[in-house]
Amino acid sequence: MLISSAQGAVRAADTLITANWLDYLLIAIYFAFVLGIGFMARRQVSDSIDFFLSGRSLPAWVTGLAFISANLGAVEIMGMSATGAQMGLPTVHYFWVGAIPAMLFLGVVMMPFYYGSKVRSVPEFMLRRFGPGAHLVNSLSFALAQLLIAGVNLYLLASIVHALLGWPMWTALIVAAVIVLSYITLGGLSAAIYNEVLQFFVIVASLLPLTLIGLHRVGGYGGLKDKITAAAANNDKITPAKDQLESWPGLPLSGFDSPLLSVIGIVFGLGFVLSFGYWTTNFVEVQRAMASNSISAARKTPIIGAFPKMFVPFIVILPGMVAAVLVNEIVQLKASGGEAAIPGGASGDVKYNDALLLLMRDVLPNGLLGLAIAGLLAAFMAGMAANISAFNTVFSYDLWQTYVQKDKPDHYYLGIGRLATFAATVVAIFTATIAGKFGNIMDYLQTLFGFFNAPLFATFILGMFWKRMTATAGWMGLVAGTLSAIAVWSAGEFGKAFELSGQGLAFVAASTAFVVDIVVSVVVSLMTAPKPEGSLKGLVYSETPKEDLIDPHEASLPFFQRTVPLALIALAMVLVLNVIF
Repeated sequence: MLISSAQGAVRAADTLITANWLDYLLIAIYFAFVLGIGFMARRQVSDSIDFFLSGRSLPAWVTGLAFISANLGAVEIMGMSATGAQMGLPTVHYFWVGAIPAMLFLGVVMMPFYYGSKVRSVPEFMLRRFGPGAHLVNSLSFALAQLLIAGVNLYLLASIVHALLGWPMWTALIVAAVIVLSYITLGGLSAAIYNEVLQFFVIVASLLPLTLIGLHRVGGYGGLKDKITAAAANNDKITPAKDQLESWPGLPLSGFDSPLLSVIGIVFGLGFVLSFGYWTTNFVEVQRAMASNSISAARKTPIIGAFPKMFVPFIVILPGMVAAVLVNEIVQLKASGGEAAIPGGASGDVKYNDALLLLMRDVLPNGLLGLAIAGLLAAFMAGMAANISAFNTVFSYDLWQTYVQKDKPDHYYLGIGRLATFAATVVAIFTATIAGKFGNIMDYLQTLFGFFNAPLFATFILGMFWKRMTATAGWMGLVAGTLSAIAVWSAGEFGKAFELSGQGLAFVAASTAFVVDIVVSVVVSLMTAPKPEGSLKGLVYSETPKEDLIDPHEASLPFFQRTVPLALIALAMVLVLNVIF
């Protein structure tokens, strides 16, 4: 449990991490910058478009770094290091298979529709393409997902405060929430984005020394491989060393015994359904590209983000793998098959989620420790701010303005946005308690993505490329896909109809949601009347003139500044990484 009466007030000597004045000074300086950015961004907020979409005025390099930093939260830092400690190198598939291809597809194919249609959110695009039924389903499911995922980031943010100061978790949750609430309420999306750019550099500067010092302690990458091999040699509860040290076929990740089924599960379940579902339809990410100052900048936003994204595994997964052979508590946990009750974690017994914190405790000197803590705080605030800023936009525009109060003055919706920000932050404090019950945060997040993102991607991709798809099919496919994912997950988790380790169950649930959504949408579309063809311009690929999807000025730029060549360079680089590892 996340909160327990046994925790109470913890003395400074009982804290997980021992920091000194230098560490606290570095953290204080970081927070001063965060709040300062919020105050400066407040001057730029004069209407709701400024608050929710930064006035569509930001250059591609800013939105590109914010795009990747918004995702560099709990999933990347604690979740991936935890999975790296538990499973090893196959975790890279979340990046090189489960992110980069979808990010490139978003930039090349889908951003022209989002940006060119001038919609203010992804659900608003659903409204124009499919009408109010699919729009309402998407808006409600997205809002719920953001509240749950914001809770993940807040839980981990509070864990750091708890580990550093020894505060009870409830106190840490509230303090952490107030910090994030302050700068989003002040400056809206601009404050979130500029902070995300700052946070990107802080995160890299903090995790890179941790990785290098950790590798040095175990004798470099060769020493790490030797220690993983030795630990797995005589313990059948530990994943075989070969499976931990090679990314393919990724048996620990997929949960399948067959290498062929494992590759299919990773490529289709993670690389296509979950990945494309997350990156191409998730407004948390798309919102950053929508804040760009041109269609060319919007298209290049996720592509620019792909370059740092492909190297993030080296500073989040490797530390997890190092912790699994260097940190005594994680060594014991892994040797027990993840079943041992070892006291000393951030919220009670040690979990894989504690791998990074415990490695910081063991290898970093004061000063670097403060920088690392600031980096973790930056990551979790970036993730939570992204969730909250996306939630307040969808709640204000897609739910409140569309279904509750129409035709009010602009300043009214600006006020609603700020109230939604406050309410979402309060709710996230309580959803954080759910996240605390999962030993590996990635299990929780992949389950949520399977429920919400996989069926949404199926509806989007079919509706964007098949003009015959109807409004009724839009909402019925979404509902059927989501319910089928919940049913499959429940059958495996509670009914024990089948058992899959790793994230295999999430992959199967997401794949089921995608297939069911497509089948239901096709069948219903053939039985109902489609929209008139003239009404689908800018919403369906075949009905939109090519010149509406590109920036005519881009042709005069050098090839490395153009969207498609830049995407091809990124794709080639990630293919090379897949071959090497």
